[in-house]
Amino acid sequence: MKWKTTLVLLVITGVVFAYMYFVERKQPGTDEVTRQSQNVINISRDKIDGIVIQNGEDKIDLRKSDNKWRLQAPIKDQADNSLINNLLSDLEDWRKEATISAKEIEAEKNRLAEYGLSKPKLRLKLFGQGAPPEILFGKDAALENKMYVRFENAKTAFLVGQSVKKAIDKKPEEFRDRKLTDLIMAQVNRVVLKVPTGEMELKKTSDHWDIVKPLHARGNDQRIGDLIAQVTTAQIQQFVADDRGDLHPYGLAEPRGSITLFAENDKVGQMLQIGSIPEKNKDQVYVRSAARGFVYTLPKKIEELLNTKPDDVRDRHLVRIDTKILDRITINATGKGKTVLGRKEENWTIVSRNNAPANSGEVQRLLDTLQNEQVAKFVEDVASNLPKYGLDKPQLEITFSSFASENTAETKAGEQPFTSIAFGKIEGDNVYARVADEPFIVMVRRSLLDQILSDPLQWQDLAIFNFKPEQIHRLSVVTDKEVSAVREANNQWKLEKGEGGINQPNVQSLLNILATLRAVRWVGSATPQHGLAKPQLMIAFTTSPDDKASHKLTIGAATNDGMGFAHVDEHEGTFVIASPDLNGLKLPLTTRATPIPSASPSASPTP
Repeated sequence: MKWKTTLVLLVITGVVFAYMYFVERKQPGTDEVTRQSQNVINISRDKIDGIVIQNGEDKIDLRKSDNKWRLQAPIKDQADNSLINNLLSDLEDWRKEATISAKEIEAEKNRLAEYGLSKPKLRLKLFGQGAPPEILFGKDAALENKMYVRFENAKTAFLVGQSVKKAIDKKPEEFRDRKLTDLIMAQVNRVVLKVPTGEMELKKTSDHWDIVKPLHARGNDQRIGDLIAQVTTAQIQQFVADDRGDLHPYGLAEPRGSITLFAENDKVGQMLQIGSIPEKNKDQVYVRSAARGFVYTLPKKIEELLNTKPDDVRDRHLVRIDTKILDRITINATGKGKTVLGRKEENWTIVSRNNAPANSGEVQRLLDTLQNEQVAKFVEDVASNLPKYGLDKPQLEITFSSFASENTAETKAGEQPFTSIAFGKIEGDNVYARVADEPFIVMVRRSLLDQILSDPLQWQDLAIFNFKPEQIHRLSVVTDKEVSAVREANNQWKLEKGEGGINQPNVQSLLNILATLRAVRWVGSATPQHGLAKPQLMIAFTTSPDDKASHKLTIGAATNDGMGFAHVDEHEGTFVIASPDLNGLKLPLTTRATPIPSASPSASPTP
């Protein structure tokens, strides 16, 4: 075969493959062709940008812009997008039940009039890519829920379902959007509320709302959200008039109040003015929407906006702490010194005690307690007289800071406080308090002070010992007498001091408790009430074969709740040991011994 012939064949093959790839693959398959042939029209709803409905004398013109539908005639207003989307969905699914051919129609001159298709009152015209000719709607057929339609200038007609007719056979106002605004609550970041008592401005920063006018304060996110939702979810009851005429009959020439919602980069906002009550509909109220340029009625409940006061939308939480940037907590209590807690990854340390491990669960409890605390009373909005409330020299102050170890472009190295809480005088069941970055003086529960640990020793980690039971080699238990034992090579225990045989199960139980002992809570510095000078039980043990690593647990008086005060040499201060642990440590280590009697719960008060 000559090379020219080969080249020609290759070119032909390439053309065939290109045709198949670029043309035939875009053609509908057999099933799709069959489906499309059964449709009254074949459209893509996304490409339809205009709808004109002629319904008798009414001409309804709907146009799409920025994916939103608007009425252009007989009035200009927002259209009900869901209603129009349902119409387009009905058009896509509209099927031919039967076709009346041109021959059948021509056989009888009055056939079109019989079907109501010669001069129909209802017509539908679609605009956009792939839009069909105007659709004419005729009479209902003898078959239930069926009717006749044809296209403009077409010689054939179709028997179809009535779903599309029901979707368009409406008055113009039925196509109007009954939602007051197309804003959703998440889009609103500023609100201006004008009520008879004055003007209020609310502003959203990050995820929280603040009151900007008439005072600077944290806002109640939930209540402000509810206030905005009253507008964004409001449903129009009646379309009354456009707002270019006399507004006096509606009480809107001098409205009783207004609320304006602003979205990001919106400097004008969408204003809703509230007017008077209609004489014939006492459960409604006249309103004017500046964005839509009309007077409507809404349910009377919208009047509640006019009663809104700053305290109604004010955040009653004592403090808002940004835990994402929180690195240090400083607790300064008069007469008890200063406690500095520092974050170390997911845990906390006591910075003021050489970064000893802190009780991270207690830190989280403190944060939760403070952030959930509700203000009992707002005392003053301007903190001008601090001595009056004992806030010039507070009895307790907590400072929250971020911490940078190195200088950066944004921050300097060191501690950067971002808020603090000061507690002043106690009055009855409350205590005066002030958050440093806010100008207010408030009252909170006095009992809150009892929930804030002010002694550095109380912040210690609850883990007392962290060994494995098999690491303990020698053991001595002292009550009114001493029993001591040593671990032998076969891991059995031998009695060194005491009477009777060794009780191996009880020894193992004691080791299991002792090796991983945890405190219930730290009390603080030791006091005579803790009974550690005359202990009820002392346990000494070693955790090395040469007995150099020695440890001692001293258990003193009982607490009011049946637990016990305790101390270990490794830690400063007194902690509370749980009742089950205490009872386990009192088990007799010899077979002839008797259990140590439990101390009376009333032997010493709980600190």
